[in-house]
Amino acid sequence: MNVCIVSTFSCHFDEFKELFDLSSQVIGEWCSESELIKVNDHKSIMLVDVTDLDKMKEFMSAPEMLEWDKQNNCVDHVYSMQRIN
Repeated sequence: MNVCIVSTFSCHFDEFKELFDLSSQVIGEWCSESELIKVNDHKSIMLVDVTDLDKMKEFMSAPEMLEWDKQNNCVDHVYSMQRIN
């Protein structure tokens, strides 16, 4: 399933990317491909091909992730995507 996650945060994008890079091994457990795109210093778009939706939900709701979100005012909007052509 192709998923788009739009995130806004109060920290700088570089800090958000650092978390993404540190989490890449765990992210790889629930997706086959991922790409993080910088929109601006406080917003990103992540495109992922999710292979295990339950593991993705587990990752995003883990206590350490929720704490990071709280500390950095991070809000994620998750969208499913479908190829048109």
